[in-house]
Amino acid sequence: MTQGYIQKDHGKRIKRYVQTMELKDNEELIHRYCEAHDEQHVRPEVLAGMREVGILEMELYRLGTQVVMIVDAPEDFDWDTAMAKLAQLPGQSDWEAYVAQFQQCNPTDTSDQKWKMMERIFRIYDK
Repeated sequence: MTQGYIQKDHGKRIKRYVQTMELKDNEELIHRYCEAHDEQHVRPEVLAGMREVGILEMELYRLGTQVVMIVDAPEDFDWDTAMAKLAQLPGQSDWEAYVAQFQQCNPTDTSDQKWKMMERIFRIYDK
């Protein structure tokens, strides 16, 4: 795991959003949550919705029950507008209901209620 992860070059300036949420403290549920996000199981309509609203890249990382989401989007991306649109696209509400069983949340919570935006407190301060 210490070798790092290769990142895409989007060829333009991007914005990065980082969010976190908690999974239920149950190894079987955590395994199923991770499996639902692997390449063989992730739902194509969910990926298509992300692309449709302008998301360039999304990654999830997990440590124990904590999940961190990193989203890269174009510089002119408006998070609130995009997420409101995404919630209305085919398959999205079904996906949110499905993954809620693994997440430390109310079953009817929206994505914005589950995920908490994180504040960047450091970067390498090159101009």
